[in-house]
Amino acid sequence: MQILSLFVTVLLGLAAAEDGHRAWLRYAPVPNAKSYRSLPSSIVALNSTKSSPVYTAGQELHQGIKGILGKQLSITANSTGTTRTSAIIVGTVDAYTKAYGDFDEFEDLEEDGFYVSTEDRNVVIVGQNERGALYGAFEYLSRLAQGNFEEDSYVDNPHAPIRWVNQWDNLDGSIERGYAGQSIFFRNGFVVDNVTRVAEYARLLASIRINGIVVNNVNANATLLSTRNIDGLGRLADAIRPYGIQLGISLNFASPQTFGGLGSFDPLDPTVDAWWANITNKVYARVPDMAGYLVKANSEGQPGPLTYNRTLADGANMFARAVEPHGGIVMFRAFVYDNHISPANWTNDRANAAVEFFRDLDGKFDENVVIQIKYGPIDFQVREPASPLFSTLRKTSTAVELQVTQEYLGHQDHLVYLAPLWKEILDFDMKADNKRSQVKDIISGERFRRPLGGSAGVVNVGTNTTWLGSHLALSVRF
Repeated sequence: MQILSLFVTVLLGLAAAEDGHRAWLRYAPVPNAKSYRSLPSSIVALNSTKSSPVYTAGQELHQGIKGILGKQLSITANSTGTTRTSAIIVGTVDAYTKAYGDFDEFEDLEEDGFYVSTEDRNVVIVGQNERGALYGAFEYLSRLAQGNFEEDSYVDNPHAPIRWVNQWDNLDGSIERGYAGQSIFFRNGFVVDNVTRVAEYARLLASIRINGIVVNNVNANATLLSTRNIDGLGRLADAIRPYGIQLGISLNFASPQTFGGLGSFDPLDPTVDAWWANITNKVYARVPDMAGYLVKANSEGQPGPLTYNRTLADGANMFARAVEPHGGIVMFRAFVYDNHISPANWTNDRANAAVEFFRDLDGKFDENVVIQIKYGPIDFQVREPASPLFSTLRKTSTAVELQVTQEYLGHQDHLVYLAPLWKEILDFDMKADNKRSQVKDIISGERFRRPLGGSAGVVNVGTNTTWLGSHLALSVRF
């Protein structure tokens, strides 16, 4: 009986320790740690600026190696002396080349890519940029956490430039299709003051190479653009910047009228155009590295350019002009259909609605506009073919919208593993022009030679300790 009691006590202790908060970044000890070759004696992070992802990479390596291998290494930003002792060196191509010389392997690096080598005395982790260096550090720690101590060297580049998550968080703190508590971004109409959990979320996302967060619901509230909230957005951006993640926001198309006091929100009205340019300048003044805007227009009752008999391209390009001087992009959702269509009329085809709205606009969007397409033509259904819009738009950059939150998959009450669904969509061959045209190659920009593209996942984490509502929900969705 005493043994049983002790056993239960141990289990309860383990359960209490593993509350899901650290997710996959637990850095738990590995049983074969002693089989690791001679561990370098220090960590050299070639950037000492605390907002730099390279600095973050150094801190992550320090924490991870202490947990996984039980070794506490010193950290320095100075490369002096590392020629005499072994070190884990992490930095950008430019910083590493300046300190140690060039590598031929660096020529293969693309934006956000990294090179990892564990073959020589030093462990070398070099990113094409600072974000890439952080990704490389997480990759190295992931290998250690899996007990993989093999000597190796390789280059790893992201599949596509846009790797965002969309939060459907409302300013009052609620979350549309959220099953894990209140918003970590907003409360009572404003951005939260305490951004600790936001930074923790950014850490998780960076470890799986996400580079952007749209923090508010696509059914957007125009008061997000108030002076107080713009300052709050800056606070959020400051919290996620050390993890190489950029902030994005959703906009309400009618904001110039409902929030700005103008007489209309017509995208071809010069005063409306000027209003968006002005408010965008204000946002970028506080968040200079903002990724850009996400816009839901003329969908499910939301306002948009069709109100004024303007095209969807007219609407998207208005925002594109506003963010272009700042290097921003516009993700314009393709989920456009008449939500009052009568099922009694057999000619009504909601599945083809996006194609009907967008096909004649191909090539008319500005270069910094990306059409964000739900993976299926209906609405995140359990089984759908890939949206035909992916092969319709040949002269326009596109991104696939995936759903992590369980809107149509059991509302977080069912155990669902989503990776096979996404793989089926990404591998789907659209056979455009009778040529191999997999969705993954279309959204990467490769198939139609587009400069932008990628993916956006609707995640909807909350204040629940497990982020998504349960241990299993977290484990089977990332």
